[in-house]
Amino acid sequence: MIHNTTRPRGRPRSFDELEALQKATRVFWSKGYDGVTIDDLVAGMGVGRPSLYAVFGGKRTLFLRVLRAYAEKKGALAAKAIFSPQPLRDSLASFLRYSVESATEEGCPAGCLLVCVAPLVDDAEVRQFLQNTTAGGVAMVELRFRDGISAGDIPSDFPVAARASQVADLVRGLTVRAKMGTARKTLLREAEEAVDLVLLPRGTSRGPSGSARKARTVRG
Repeated sequence: MIHNTTRPRGRPRSFDELEALQKATRVFWSKGYDGVTIDDLVAGMGVGRPSLYAVFGGKRTLFLRVLRAYAEKKGALAAKAIFSPQPLRDSLASFLRYSVESATEEGCPAGCLLVCVAPLVDDAEVRQFLQNTTAGGVAMVELRFRDGISAGDIPSDFPVAARASQVADLVRGLTVRAKMGTARKTLLREAEEAVDLVLLPRGTSRGPSGSARKARTVRG
């Protein structure tokens, strides 16, 4: 009888692929895409150059994979915050608070890979990915607003699409300011104050004192 003694080709990987991907995220986050070299990735990920190319396909494809994994994780945590089983205002406050806390997380570069690094990459696929990710985030906030209408937390004529876009812009602004060094305490306070502005009913504005008032039409 002839026994099959054929062995699998190649040697088993000597590194954890997921862990290496997380390390690559930190390298890109701290140095920016253009500032990262293959040598930086090899050193930061703890993998050999041949393994990096064989498993991840080089710098560009690795960066795209890092973006997808990062966005998936951030998206899941953001969804958990905004869809928490509490009134709309509290859910929105949790969402903005998470955005600030993740942008100022101890031990990580300030900011966000999707907001502070990826937009600077001159690559069509990266730009399309960011557009899709942004649209998905806005749609998520829109859905939470519609849930708030159903629950009676906001009126039925609440400008869902416009306010959802404003929330996305607010998150980006807070994130960029975190990157610039603004203290977490300051950003958290401003995020909390912004919730009430976002939830103002249609046709309501803020007066000089900060109190809400109905906007009046000036007639000639």
